[in-house]
Amino acid sequence: MTPDTNIAQNLVDIRARIDEAARAANRAPDHITLVAVSKTHDAARIRLALQAGHRVFGENRVQEAEDKWPELKAAYPATELHLIGPLQRNKAKRAVQLFDVIETIDRLKLATTIAREMDEQGRRPDCYIQINTGEEPQKAGILAADADAFIGRCRDGLGLPVVGLMCIPPSDEEPSMHFALLARIAERNGLGRLSMGMSGDFETAVRFGASSVRVGTAIFGSRPVINAET
Repeated sequence: MTPDTNIAQNLVDIRARIDEAARAANRAPDHITLVAVSKTHDAARIRLALQAGHRVFGENRVQEAEDKWPELKAAYPATELHLIGPLQRNKAKRAVQLFDVIETIDRLKLATTIAREMDEQGRRPDCYIQINTGEEPQKAGILAADADAFIGRCRDGLGLPVVGLMCIPPSDEEPSMHFALLARIAERNGLGRLSMGMSGDFETAVRFGASSVRVGTAIFGSRPVINAET
C-alpha cells in the first residue's frame, strides 16, 4: 500500500475535481455521485471515510462485503452500498440482501435469479446493466449490439428496477468513445443513470454524462492483494 493517505482530504480533493469537471461541462455538480470503491480495504480505512461524511461505497465481492459492511451499515445506516464486481448466480440471494445497488447485471440467467430473489425477499435494489463497450472477451457485460433487447427483457419481462447502465472501458483505449456509446444506449432506452469513470478517467466520464463515478485508489491508496472471490 502507498504511504497512509489522508482519506478525508482525498475525498475533498476528488469531490472538488468532480465539481470542476461538471461546471466545465455545464452540468450541476450535485447530480454526480462519488462512489468510493472500498474493495480490499479494511473496515478501519472505510470508517475514516464514513467519519468524514461520505456515504456511498462500492464493493466487488459479495463475501468481502459481508465480512465488512453489516457492522458498518449498522453504525452508519444512511450508507448506500453498490456491487460493482461480477456476480455469480449462487450469490444473488446474498447480494440482494446486502447491496442497495447492483451495477453488474450482464446475462439473462443472472437477471432472472435476481428478479426471483427480489420477489422472495421483498427488497428491490436499483439495477444497472453492464455493457461491454469494448467487446472484450475476458470482460463481463452485454455487447452494445444486444443491449436494447436485453434492457427490455430485464425491465419489461422480468420487472427488474433497471435505472441505468455501467461500463469499464478497455484500459488501452481512449475512454471517451466508450462513455459516449454508453450514453447513447441509455438515452434511447430512457435510462437516466450512467456509472462510468474511475480514478484515471472520471473527469472525462463527467464530461460525457456520468451520474456516478467509481473512485478507489485516489481515495484509499493502492489496494492490498487478497484472494479472488466473486
